[in-house]
Amino acid sequence: MSDFSAARRNMVDGQVRTSDVTDIRIIDAMLTLPREAFVPDDQRAMAYLDLDLTVSQKGAPKRYLIKPMVVAKMMQAAEIRSTDNVLVVGCATGYTAALAAKLASRVTATESDPALAATAARVLATLGLGGVSVVTAAAPDGAPANAPYDVIVLEGATEVVPHALYAQLAPEGRLVGVFATSRPQRAVIITHSYSDFGDRPLFDASAPILPGLERPAAFVF
Repeated sequence: MSDFSAARRNMVDGQVRTSDVTDIRIIDAMLTLPREAFVPDDQRAMAYLDLDLTVSQKGAPKRYLIKPMVVAKMMQAAEIRSTDNVLVVGCATGYTAALAAKLASRVTATESDPALAATAARVLATLGLGGVSVVTAAAPDGAPANAPYDVIVLEGATEVVPHALYAQLAPEGRLVGVFATSRPQRAVIITHSYSDFGDRPLFDASAPILPGLERPAAFVF
């Protein structure tokens, strides 16, 4: 599909609005951002489909942009404010980080694949989104130098409880991501009170597991 503006509108109307995403800031950001700029040339025709899109280079570990609907619903649940400091974990080529930059005052994005991190930095700069810092780092590590964060968004699923990321949440901070710690996978919001962390399931969802957040292999006799 070459008419990306029409594809963008169809994505928002057919995938996002129909999934009860009503935050006009998120809708406007998704109507504005060229998702095709964040995918390889041979994937551009699929940029607006309801898919987890592979963006890694051949031979590299698989990395994805997760489904637009899943990202939109998680961001709405996180209630990102214009004054918030946001961390996007496993940003791949940077689409979710770009969305966050449209909503928050400061965004840090981590990516374990150095080539993808470089791509994310380049695309974000080309789009004039200079308020995003891209850091090459493993998903479980986060980016403690810029913590604490009001919101942390996982660009993928986790099979383990990411305790190091919890520790980077500000009081009253929120972490949203797809948790594959049980079946079925669910998008979950973690909230940080001053003395504890609470969790609330949001909706059933699936997403590829982020490298570094896999369940440890069980010992087999």
